[in-house]
Amino acid sequence: MEPIPSESPNRIDRRAAIKWMGAVVAAAAVSDQLLGAPKEPGAKAIPGAGKLIGTDPVLNKTYTPGELWPLTLTPAQRIAAIALIDLILPPDSPSTDKLASQLGVQDFVDEWISAPYENCAADKPIITSGLDWIDAEAGRRFQKKFTELDEAQKCKIADDICGKTPVKKEFKGQQNFFSRFRSLAAGGYYTTPQGMRDVGYVGNVPSVDFAGPTPEALKHLGLA
Repeated sequence: MEPIPSESPNRIDRRAAIKWMGAVVAAAAVSDQLLGAPKEPGAKAIPGAGKLIGTDPVLNKTYTPGELWPLTLTPAQRIAAIALIDLILPPDSPSTDKLASQLGVQDFVDEWISAPYENCAADKPIITSGLDWIDAEAGRRFQKKFTELDEAQKCKIADDICGKTPVKKEFKGQQNFFSRFRSLAAGGYYTTPQGMRDVGYVGNVPSVDFAGPTPEALKHLGLA
């Protein structure tokens, strides 16, 4: 069978990247629990704000994965996650010099589902059971682990649950997994320097002067 091309519906194109980033940002909105966390040792929580989870992290320190809280993914789930991330986010642009997994996107996913916040905890069983399922499904169909499949075989499984076409009844639960995993993978990738280059983001760059919005941008906003 011919390999499925890069525009396969289980993958993310850059036109959709901003949409996925927005979804992740919205999902990461500060919860009542976070608002209730003390800001320093001995600080009092905001009344009625929820269960305490500890102090805020030091913002000028770089934390390694697992340092803030224990990570969730098993070695097998992590390997499956890496394979699925690189399938969803292939290296298909001039600015791409590393695979998404080489940028640590799987660490982002693992940190997210391991975090002690309500919305993260809700994603945890969805992601872990979904990763177990793709390995089991790969074994059922091809007698291999998901990471051992060729590209066309991986895409056959992903295309069945990505939702681009009607999903069979037996795959409805896996469709929810794929949707959440894809959103998290996109959020992790498109906030790396490489991912930001892919979508043309030019923020956080020193500039001698400020030229302002381009004529095209002003026209798009109806201001020119």
